[in-house]
Amino acid sequence: MYDIIVVGGGPAGMTAALYALRNGKSVLVLEKTGFGGQITHSPKVENWPGTLRMSGNEYAEAFLEQILEQGAEVDLNEAVKIEDHKNYKTVTTADGETREAKAVILATGVRHRELGLAGEREMTGEGVSYCAVCDGDFFKDRKVCVAGGGNSALQEALLLAGKCSEVIMLQDLPEFTGEKKLQELLFARPNVSARTGVKITDLEMDENVRLTGVTIENAAGEKETIDCEGLFVAIGLIPENEAFRNVAALDRWGYFDSPESCETDTHGIFAAGDCRAKQIRQLTTAVGDGSIAALAACRYIDAMG
Repeated sequence: MYDIIVVGGGPAGMTAALYALRNGKSVLVLEKTGFGGQITHSPKVENWPGTLRMSGNEYAEAFLEQILEQGAEVDLNEAVKIEDHKNYKTVTTADGETREAKAVILATGVRHRELGLAGEREMTGEGVSYCAVCDGDFFKDRKVCVAGGGNSALQEALLLAGKCSEVIMLQDLPEFTGEKKLQELLFARPNVSARTGVKITDLEMDENVRLTGVTIENAAGEKETIDCEGLFVAIGLIPENEAFRNVAALDRWGYFDSPESCETDTHGIFAAGDCRAKQIRQLTTAVGDGSIAALAACRYIDAMG
């Protein structure tokens, strides 16, 4: 039996593992795709305190090496079920194997909702982005488009409007759905314009697979190509927490309904990172959650005696 099983090998999960290990606990980290999570899609990270710049892959590789050196066990496997047996928990993986632990930390993360267009994934980090806070500085004095019309898209565009030469909003509905105040603030900017009732049909790229523009189509079927160097996609996040709702309550958007303490409604199960209901989802907030959840789990285990 492990002391702690961490479900998810992104920044929150690996931070949780690190803090638990340094508190003398045995830890298994389960990650279904690749260690590092979404940060690995960022070619350049410049908002990590104390580090001038690094790639997301460099960060993830160094972090994985760190927790392995501290004694973590890791497994590229998907957790599909968790059961609470009071003094211990069982975690079942996709291969049918079951592991036991005194506590579980859910750091399942989220994934950005994609447009689903050809070349989108290949150009992520090469003109296509899902985070203006992370990547906006790379498009200083450049022309960009923003896909989306809700609060998140409007906030992304507001940030970009202070950096980019031109920001074009692309909304597939007839009108924007975000707050009116945000719309007023955004469209008061002279370098911001909008196209509503259009859908993005194609992403244009150069020979280096870097974005050069987007093709849009209106309700009448008329197409137009907009030259731009960046496309920020802000059409929602998708938490993947449904499989664990029996041990951790979800809010109406599917996020773990867990407070800043990272506790859930099941004793011994904690939630950390972007998968938890919260206002800000950034690298720094993810690792903050990871440390909080790990220390809470350690206290829980120690209290068991």
